[in-house]
Amino acid sequence: MNIMDEEKAKTVGSGSFSEQREEDPTLQEAHDTLHRGLKARQISMIALGGAVGTGLIIGSGTGLRRGGPLGLLIGYSFVGFVCYLVMVSLGEMAAYLPHKKGFSGYASRFVDPALGFALGWNYLMKYLIVTPNNINAAGVVIRYWDTQAKVHIAVWMTIFIALIFIVNLLGVRVFGELEFWLSSIKVLALIGLILMGIIVDLGGNPKHDRIGFRYWKDPGVFSHYLKEGGLGKFLGFWAVMTNALFAYMGTELIGVTVGEAENPRKNIPKAIKRTFWRILVFYIGGVFVIGLIVPSNDPNLFVATKAKTGAAASPFVVAATNFGIRGLNHVINGAILIFVMSAANSDLYIGSRTLYALAAEGKAPAIFKKVSKGGVPWPALLFCTAFCALVYLNTTSSAAQVFTYFVNLVTFFGATTWMCISLSHIRFMKALKVQGISRDQLPYKAPFQPWGSYFAFVVTAIITFFKGFDTFMPWNHKNFITSYIGAPVFLAMWLGYKLYHKTKVIPLEDVDLISGKKAIDDEEERYLAEQAAKGPRTRWQRIWDAL
Repeated sequence: MNIMDEEKAKTVGSGSFSEQREEDPTLQEAHDTLHRGLKARQISMIALGGAVGTGLIIGSGTGLRRGGPLGLLIGYSFVGFVCYLVMVSLGEMAAYLPHKKGFSGYASRFVDPALGFALGWNYLMKYLIVTPNNINAAGVVIRYWDTQAKVHIAVWMTIFIALIFIVNLLGVRVFGELEFWLSSIKVLALIGLILMGIIVDLGGNPKHDRIGFRYWKDPGVFSHYLKEGGLGKFLGFWAVMTNALFAYMGTELIGVTVGEAENPRKNIPKAIKRTFWRILVFYIGGVFVIGLIVPSNDPNLFVATKAKTGAAASPFVVAATNFGIRGLNHVINGAILIFVMSAANSDLYIGSRTLYALAAEGKAPAIFKKVSKGGVPWPALLFCTAFCALVYLNTTSSAAQVFTYFVNLVTFFGATTWMCISLSHIRFMKALKVQGISRDQLPYKAPFQPWGSYFAFVVTAIITFFKGFDTFMPWNHKNFITSYIGAPVFLAMWLGYKLYHKTKVIPLEDVDLISGKKAIDDEEERYLAEQAAKGPRTRWQRIWDAL
């Protein structure tokens, strides 16, 4: 708290701001509505396992098929590093100003209100798509047990939509508690799957077959995609980059939870730091093990251009089936169902809060900033739930092909969000320097900066620009449209808002680093005072906190 007070005094003393500047009204309004009900343990666990879903558990099979085991490992490691750079830059801004307006609030404040408008609606569209995407994935998994389609797929979809709607309607405390336990199950299941893969690889399988790095030799460390020779290997590796980008999408959801987090200046940086281990252990460790136990030319691997569903949707299930481990495929399939339903649940939460934040800023219809007594933005929740009806496309197209369309849309929306976060952070750092504020005095100082945000922005832009290369080989107009339709939509929103409201890029010396901060400072002081009044924590409580 002292650091923040010193920052304010320093900035005011430099003449950059008036000491009498009013608090941001939309921030104050948000403060009176959304409830800070997410506890530290809930945020930490959501950070570890909250967004792990279809990309890693199901989509990694496509990456292995196209890129080979080494291509899969390198691609996920590289994009994982980019993801980490985006997360730490977000953490630095969120720790300094943990407001309730999401990423669009930072873009509006540090760059240009037009960018904030475009980013907010871009991010909302991502979650309007990704929620039915995960419900679609749940339908893919259910098909393993219902191969004869005795229950129509639309019935399952309706049940899943109703479940996540009810959970979100019950409020952030219920949502946070459920996600804590679901994420805990996901973390334990991922650790179990990785350990299973290592044991199977070392010969602990019914066939007593020690695999080692056999599949790295035959069929090889790289696969050929679309073309033969070196070009085919490169195209396969690039396809993995796009696949990995989709798998990591959603990691930034911690940035949205700051508006409902207890003591965000302490808990958000702590959660951000844990994403490093999440990326290293779950994503990189997971794809490494997958490359050891499943050959890249296995016909059962999920490739979205083929109507493969059910158990074949996950490389882990493929491995269990190939080695004749009885019953394990059912257990893994059940775990995957929990994965995707948890992801759908958190997706609906993020979508409704993003729409609420846009309404609070006046960038969406005012009805969407209405909330219930429990702090639930119910009009926004209803709106986002209605878009789950997109999943009924399954009744006319194969689940696999719908999955492809959703992946293409979500990857572009998510990548644009990463680029805007990086750009906002670049401007944030420049504004701090111009206004005489040292980053050393911030509550959390991101590593690898300032160049990390530049690197993340450029790399994400390159991957996004070339992500649809395979739509030309051969020409596929449906995939091309879903791969790139997000670009003109984003530009139209940005340019339209800019021309209508005549906004300009905010000069660095005029970037607002103060408004709304006093309310957050006061709120943090009240929280710390309440915690101090409860007395010191017991030994068991400290152990639980550490776990």
